[in-house]
Amino acid sequence: MKSRFITFEGSEGCGKSTQSEMLYCYLKSKGLRVVYLREPGGVKLSEKIREILLDPESKISPEAETLLYMAARAQVVRDIIQPALKAGKIVICDRFLDSTIAYQGFGLGINIGIIKTIGKFATLGIKPDLTIFLDLPVKKGLQHRCNYKDRIEQRSFKYHEIVRNGYLKLARLEPKRIRIVKVEPDKLTTQNNIRKLTDAL
Repeated sequence: MKSRFITFEGSEGCGKSTQSEMLYCYLKSKGLRVVYLREPGGVKLSEKIREILLDPESKISPEAETLLYMAARAQVVRDIIQPALKAGKIVICDRFLDSTIAYQGFGLGINIGIIKTIGKFATLGIKPDLTIFLDLPVKKGLQHRCNYKDRIEQRSFKYHEIVRNGYLKLARLEPKRIRIVKVEPDKLTTQNNIRKLTDAL
């Protein structure tokens, strides 16, 4: 079977982790060989970088933040994603390069051309076959983060609006790869809409 690389994107509280894990279980139930990852993370080094990036006590410049995300990504691509795709497996990843473009590019003003250049190096040129963008109004998403907010979630409402609009712009630029899925009140309805896209793939 030909390998497939499926990524999930979205702003805070949109349900990416839930929906991507549900898809993983669905594809596994069909007897497919599937690898599931989250970003930043997936391997020991990347998980340590994740802790630094999300710690509310961390003081990180936009430039350093961008490079730390890229470093975490480079390691998991080399250790897990590339070998899995070469072995013909399906890889599902909760966030990938589009996150850096949205959060650090649109959100923090880092030059998007530079992000794409470094991103190509960090990802070994690997691109998703399908990206699911879970779209949810920012206010609703942030309501799900009322008890604890990590360093990124603590940023202003305006910042998160810019990030969401950045994602929507990316989806307009690459409509065949980035598919917008509206987050429905019933998570199973959202999941069924996702499965229609992945089954077609």
